[in-house]
Amino acid sequence: MATADQIKDAYIDYVLTHDEEPKSVYAFAKKLKITEASFYDHFTSFASIEKNIWVKLTSETIAKIKDQGVWTEFSSREKLLSFFYSYLENLKSARSFIIFSLKKKEAKFSTPTALGGAKPIFELFAEEVINEGLETGELADRKFFAKRYKDALWIQFVFILNFWVNDTSEGFEKTDEAIEKGINVTFDLFQRSPIDNLLEYGKFLSRNGKFSEKMRQ
Repeated sequence: MATADQIKDAYIDYVLTHDEEPKSVYAFAKKLKITEASFYDHFTSFASIEKNIWVKLTSETIAKIKDQGVWTEFSSREKLLSFFYSYLENLKSARSFIIFSLKKKEAKFSTPTALGGAKPIFELFAEEVINEGLETGELADRKFFAKRYKDALWIQFVFILNFWVNDTSEGFEKTDEAIEKGINVTFDLFQRSPIDNLLEYGKFLSRNGKFSEKMRQ
């Protein structure tokens, strides 16, 4: 009986050799010399294989960076930068498959189906990092908007992946630049700004309106 890893490896080899998915689970299982039942013992479809691969890549990266001795000393911004640099380093060994997997997305701005399993893992990680930043005061705790910070980081996730897939620069240096600029701009927006101070002042004046009227009398 084939293991889940053997099925995954055979699937990756097939799609990279033929530039398409197998015609059916039956044909794929026959080529692998296993029964359909053996395939379904591990996966429900070819799509589930791809989701599993992305889940593993994402989970492994998060576990690896958290195991760094300096992890607890990083700011929220540094933790996200560390994730993306480490993530793409991890993806290099599977770049051909990553390109195949991502090119199948249904619409220009939609999330590729293969990332369906990785998305909640990344969002949970991002939310954890964001909450730490809110607690330390590194990030601005804006009503309503703070809950959407993780959505902005997911957009960055998909953007960076697609940028890397199309990057032809030496050592993917353009992607490194995109990560740095994108995460820094995003976190600049998450932090307090003069507009936050202006809003706080407006709230103060609103709450103390009667006092202001007495002072003018």
